[in-house]
Amino acid sequence: MMDKKRYLESKVDSLLTMFPVVAIIGPRQCGKSTLVRNLCPDWQYYDLERPDDYQLITSDPLGFFSRRRDRTIIDEAQQYPDIFKVLRGAIDQDRSGAGRYLITGSSSPDIVRGLSETLAGRLATVELWPFKVGELFDRPLSPLYRLLPGRQDSLDLLLDLRPGLNPDQIYEHWLNGGYPEPRIKSRQTPEFHGLWMDSYFLDYMDRDISRLFPGINRHAFRRFIQALAFHSGHILNQSQLARAIEVSSPTIKQYLDILHNTFIWRNLQSFEQNSLKKVQKMPKGFFRDQGIQHHLLKIRDTDDLLVHPGAGGSFEAFMIEEIIRGFQCTMLSGLDFYYYRTRDRSEVDLVVEGQFGLLPIEIKLGHKTDQRSLAGLKNFMADTGARMGIVVNNSERMELLTDNIIQIPSGFW
Repeated sequence: MMDKKRYLESKVDSLLTMFPVVAIIGPRQCGKSTLVRNLCPDWQYYDLERPDDYQLITSDPLGFFSRRRDRTIIDEAQQYPDIFKVLRGAIDQDRSGAGRYLITGSSSPDIVRGLSETLAGRLATVELWPFKVGELFDRPLSPLYRLLPGRQDSLDLLLDLRPGLNPDQIYEHWLNGGYPEPRIKSRQTPEFHGLWMDSYFLDYMDRDISRLFPGINRHAFRRFIQALAFHSGHILNQSQLARAIEVSSPTIKQYLDILHNTFIWRNLQSFEQNSLKKVQKMPKGFFRDQGIQHHLLKIRDTDDLLVHPGAGGSFEAFMIEEIIRGFQCTMLSGLDFYYYRTRDRSEVDLVVEGQFGLLPIEIKLGHKTDQRSLAGLKNFMADTGARMGIVVNNSERMELLTDNIIQIPSGFW
């Protein structure tokens, strides 16, 4: 049951034919170890969180890589940051060889910095996340991510699609999040989900944060995480947060960066490429897994969630993350993700930018979309020349709302 097919498998397979190293990064307990072992079951596997493997590699890294020149998996590579320098030398001895190493890393800014600075040009990096909703329910990746980049001028092709997920599945995943172990085990033992979340946060604070940032005020950082549960999915007032937590504004920025770099939180950047309007540049972000936010808010069922004052922001964050994950499963390059808001309150929840251009997306929790709520999309499209806009909501069918704005319900993603 834990070994569900992950959408990234085919992408990683393809990248292994192009690059000497493929790195899979992401939060703890999202399934990285399972993914690499399922992809390459006959490769030699080393886990740097196992004392024997750690001792074997760190005692003589040059000797290790002289023996292991290919078909090698190194799990939890952030435990030994110097490994990237040694790995670079091993790769440079045979730059033409592809598919030699698979490495994973989690909960560490060092893993991202080590990959980008030391192994630039020698590897491909992909991010794995907790289950996307379709993965949990054994559905194929939605064809939207293949059609949208190339078919923005042919909306009729999209109207023939059918949803792969029903509303109950969407709401269940929105409520509980996608971490594999609690989602699967709680089907038999419902109380396991909350107990797992408690343990996950203790481990995150005691194991990762204490090790990576030994000087941090853990009490203030814990209060900061609790406060963020009420702000996830919204533009953040850092000064207001700083006063509430009784720390400085620069400290709030540092805390946000820590959460982002340890894959718990996503900082969404402002789209600032509109010279016609004054754009608001305040930071916006959200928990990457809504199960974490709802656990912090002590929301236990869908009824409680739907009447919670933060439901709209939570659903927006959930769908933004689902959409970003879907695009990251493709072989598209140069993807960037933004939010957009002007000083006159014209707003778009998500802007996807790629070689195909700009794709603005507005997200609504409800089932109906009135024409007045399309003003932000229309303004953005008029200012930037975007050819198509999308509204995501919980309606039952896909339909055209205007000549170039299409409603695509959550079950299609």
